[in-house]
Amino acid sequence: MADPVFFDSGARVAVLTTQPLDRLLTYRAPEGGCWQGAYVEAPLGPRKVMGVVWGAGETGFDASKLRAISKVLDVAPMRGEMAEFLARVGDYTLTPLPQMLRLATRAPGLTDPPSMRKVYRLGEAEPDRLTDARTRVLAVLEDFGGLAFTLGELAEQAGVTTSVVKGLVKQGAVREEESPRDLPYPMLDPDAPGKPLTEDQAAAASVLVGGIRSGLYGTTLLRGVTGSGKTEVYMEAVAETLRRGRQALVLLPEIALTADFLTRVEARFGARPAEWHSGVTMTERRRLWRMAGEGAAPLVVGARSALFLPFRDLGLIVVDEEHDQSYKQEDGVLYSARDMAVLRASVNAARVILATATPSLETWANAEAGKYERLDLTARFGPAVLPELRAIDMRDEDLPANRWISPTLEAHVRDRMAKGEQALLFLNRRGYAPVTICRACGHQVACDHCDARMVEHRFLKRLVCHQCGESKPMPEECPSCHVAGKLAPVGPGVERLAEEVAERFPEARVAVLSSDLFASARALKEQIGLIAGGGADIVIGTQMVAKGHNFPLLTLVGVIDADLGLQGSDLRAAEKTFQLIRQVAGRAGRAERPGLALLQTFQPEHPVIRAILSGEEEGFWRAEADERRAAGVPPYGRLAGVVISAGSAEAAFDLGNALARADAPLRAVGAQLYGPAPAPIARIRGRHRVRLLVKSDKTVALQPALRAWIGQFSPKGDTRLSVDIDPQSFY
Repeated sequence: MADPVFFDSGARVAVLTTQPLDRLLTYRAPEGGCWQGAYVEAPLGPRKVMGVVWGAGETGFDASKLRAISKVLDVAPMRGEMAEFLARVGDYTLTPLPQMLRLATRAPGLTDPPSMRKVYRLGEAEPDRLTDARTRVLAVLEDFGGLAFTLGELAEQAGVTTSVVKGLVKQGAVREEESPRDLPYPMLDPDAPGKPLTEDQAAAASVLVGGIRSGLYGTTLLRGVTGSGKTEVYMEAVAETLRRGRQALVLLPEIALTADFLTRVEARFGARPAEWHSGVTMTERRRLWRMAGEGAAPLVVGARSALFLPFRDLGLIVVDEEHDQSYKQEDGVLYSARDMAVLRASVNAARVILATATPSLETWANAEAGKYERLDLTARFGPAVLPELRAIDMRDEDLPANRWISPTLEAHVRDRMAKGEQALLFLNRRGYAPVTICRACGHQVACDHCDARMVEHRFLKRLVCHQCGESKPMPEECPSCHVAGKLAPVGPGVERLAEEVAERFPEARVAVLSSDLFASARALKEQIGLIAGGGADIVIGTQMVAKGHNFPLLTLVGVIDADLGLQGSDLRAAEKTFQLIRQVAGRAGRAERPGLALLQTFQPEHPVIRAILSGEEEGFWRAEADERRAAGVPPYGRLAGVVISAGSAEAAFDLGNALARADAPLRAVGAQLYGPAPAPIARIRGRHRVRLLVKSDKTVALQPALRAWIGQFSPKGDTRLSVDIDPQSFY
């Protein structure tokens, strides 16, 4: 879309709706006219649907047969750069524009008129008595830092009835107010003093601030060892963005990181930023969507979908922990938030900061090629020093069956406990055991709906499928041979590790951090706060512990199975293992006391393990880059994954084979097609899955060829086809 155009009453306008249609619809502009980019409600059959005025409508047919737009919504119009961004993301990911518009309007009540409403905040009085229900209500209000809730939202968040909230209102412990439906967010003070910076930090911050002042697009890799203070450095770029009256967006990979980050922002700028993630209420989501478009949300902290908010003037995007796999959206619109952040910034003449201790190979390669600027922070902030890393060769350890903590690691844990320090035992496997097998007949308990083994979760007393979420009680007898008492767990998960820790360290206070053990973000935040405050001696965790948490007393990290991620055929296996273990090792020694990371491994000579131990990160990236370049795979080649799913394997393969026979559009650009073949997990939620993989040279314009290839077919019945450009996973 070019500069916005005004359409007079009755003029023909093209409207992009959120409905799954393959074209723009032509309407008459409403009475009073409308701007290009206006969000509107328009009739479609018997319904009214939401849409955006995309431009001038079609001519060549009777204008009297056109229906008029019902109303123009009272929100800021979509800006031209946002429309361009949606179109380019859709073009890159092969996603229809209506689906892109749905992604960009995921906030409730946008069609509602502005009005007053009753909201509830923390009051000043103490209740006459504190019941458990009342305590939960007050805790929710305290946790959300003064944000307003509707009555229903507050009751739902606290898990109480609305009468509990009303009772607290009567006593003054909760305040009920009449408030406009959507209020601007508080202004942040960019000139409030931040933490003193080291010489290295100040030099890096100066470069980032200079980029903001230029007003031009640019992307910078901010690579800093764990604990080097990357956040304080990019906060200076945020401050400069705010000084210039532009908006800033900070993307975080994990909701658990949000609470601590918001506290740091408030300490730096004197007010809390706006939040956008799954833990935010629907009321706040609508408020933020509207305020972002009006420029009344100066700083947004959010998950990957915050990238599609309608910012009025976005000047900076920070992608924290840019290497994290959770930035890839794996359903619906399949996109990488890291890559699309770079695209959005280029459209908005904004800056991007990709912050990490362990960059993705794609980002490292772009910095090597000079496409991205690179800044390095090589030392930890203050008195903290980087942890020492050592391998424990499990071939030399005398470890009984069904034990996972080696004698060497056990001795180090006891030593740290004696000093009043904390130890972290890391195992990237949820649940109690990955496989449950019958010792009578050999049957492995599998999901009824997926080709996947069910995982025992002993804390829940259930078996859970990690593909579809199906769960069932732990059976007393084998589902196959019906012999009782013969089901046995095989292999460890964090729950089984916790059981071993309880046996071997009965005096220890143990905390387990695993995503499936917390019913709410608040419960997870409380557990993290407990650990940070010294409320645990031994922490047991999955990969979520590697994501930016700061535990001052934690001085020992024990990686239970350093070889785990090196198994399988994932082309990114080495990269992911290197990143994960370096990140989790970085949790040790982040304060005054030095840290140690011990890696239990059966192959200490493996190149990835040796690279992790040596700290020769540049050497690892260069070796990994050479292998990928020789294989012609990302970032030195292009891949697109195609997944066909259907109720029957035959239907899925029929379409897969038809696609394989009609690959002329791919061969025309020199692309290679592999498959069809059963997906590694060939059935999920009862649907059979077939995969194809397209590989091409990096210079090939792959999307037009893919569009022509796939466009030859229209999936029939319940058969579905999805295309994943730049796939991260191949299950």
